[in-house]
Amino acid sequence: MNTTTSSTAFPLAGTAPMPSAPAQFALPLPVERQALAQGWLALALLALVGSGLFSVLLVLARTPVVNAWLPGTDFFRTALVVHVDLSVLVWFVAIAGLLWSSQMRTRHEGIGWGALALAGAGAGMMALAPFADPGTPVMANYIPVLESRLFLAGLGLFGLGTLLLVLPALVSPLRRDRLDGAHALRFGLQAAAIATAVALGAFAWSLAVVPRALDSRAYWEIVFWGGGHALQFAWTLLMLIGWLWLAHAAGARVPLSARIALGLFGIALAGVAGTPAAYLLHDVLSPAHRALNTWGMRVGGGLAILPVALAVAIALLRQRAITPEARPLRAALVASMGLFAAGGLIGLAINGSNVRIPAHYHGCIVGVTLALMGLVFHLLPRLGGQAPRGRLAVMQPLLYGAGQLMHIIGLVWSGGYGVQRKVAGAEQVLRTPGEVFGMGLMGLGGAVAIAGGLLFVVVVLRAWRAPAK
Repeated sequence: MNTTTSSTAFPLAGTAPMPSAPAQFALPLPVERQALAQGWLALALLALVGSGLFSVLLVLARTPVVNAWLPGTDFFRTALVVHVDLSVLVWFVAIAGLLWSSQMRTRHEGIGWGALALAGAGAGMMALAPFADPGTPVMANYIPVLESRLFLAGLGLFGLGTLLLVLPALVSPLRRDRLDGAHALRFGLQAAAIATAVALGAFAWSLAVVPRALDSRAYWEIVFWGGGHALQFAWTLLMLIGWLWLAHAAGARVPLSARIALGLFGIALAGVAGTPAAYLLHDVLSPAHRALNTWGMRVGGGLAILPVALAVAIALLRQRAITPEARPLRAALVASMGLFAAGGLIGLAINGSNVRIPAHYHGCIVGVTLALMGLVFHLLPRLGGQAPRGRLAVMQPLLYGAGQLMHIIGLVWSGGYGVQRKVAGAEQVLRTPGEVFGMGLMGLGGAVAIAGGLLFVVVVLRAWRAPAK
């Protein structure tokens, strides 16, 4: 990781802050890294556009009355596979690529371009597979798949690109010129890269030992279970980085020292150790292996979130003035924290296998997404554009967040009636007005969220194409 700082990133450059004082959580994006960062942003936007198109089909497939006009459940599941992989896997890795490449050493830039080429080609093959070689959709947790050569080859290429992307972070020790907010954020980025590498190692281990003779659903579920849990730590670390960075960029003074922030990132990283422990201690096919991965995420995943969330919330409550450029950043931050909290609370109410489960992870995943959207807004001036501002830029994260909140409330409502997850059309078996209302609210919220997601692309493209100031 590059530890070069700039005077624009640190208004008090030359004055080393006390380790116990509130830190300035910001990172520079060097001009020489701009083109590579732009490439990762382009991939991220394409993933969101593709995900949005497939999500339109998803919402229609689960909305009462409308779904009667659509094809059968295989259509729904195929769209769901690609939607999930584009909106979570490709989008998150692409934004992580933007952040990691911005701190990459010059000698590793070639590796960064190679990673982008592989990841982009892989994502394109995955998106084309439903039309060129659909195969059978398998709704495995974390990374659902289409059992087709084109899709699996694309997923493999994307995995290789991700491996190349994290390699520079693994081989470059983090130098500490001074303990400040930038150093803490760099450590968080490196911790996210380590978590991603652990996930890739877990996927490779499972692919090597899990018998292919298993039923397809069981096979892919086991293959992606351990590494999928490790990826959640990577996404959580990126979200926490986003919260601290956005709060600082919005003008809020976070009452958190660099030393404490660094320690919290370390706690989040320590939780990733549960994944290799599960592989070393237990057979991949054993219930103990599955349980240890689950336990590690539940215990280690949340320890760092609450302190950071409280510190950021206090900073926002104390804030009195805000500039027009900071309003979209604050809106994204508030929406992110609200959705993530809603998803966490819903997780406590899960009982059985019903649509409360997707309500839980939709809240949490969209919380991460909104934090990353806010970071894109903040970084656009350093990517050759202008800072998004105005009513549309402020409305976008609020619209996206409100739609997703309606979406998950509808799922929670329906889950109380026992509506099952990963089904659509007649398989939903909606018997009562309450069930129909809940899934109807889900559909309406999904439509609003789709509009918010597409509005993000519009706002970013307008600001990106505008002449840089």
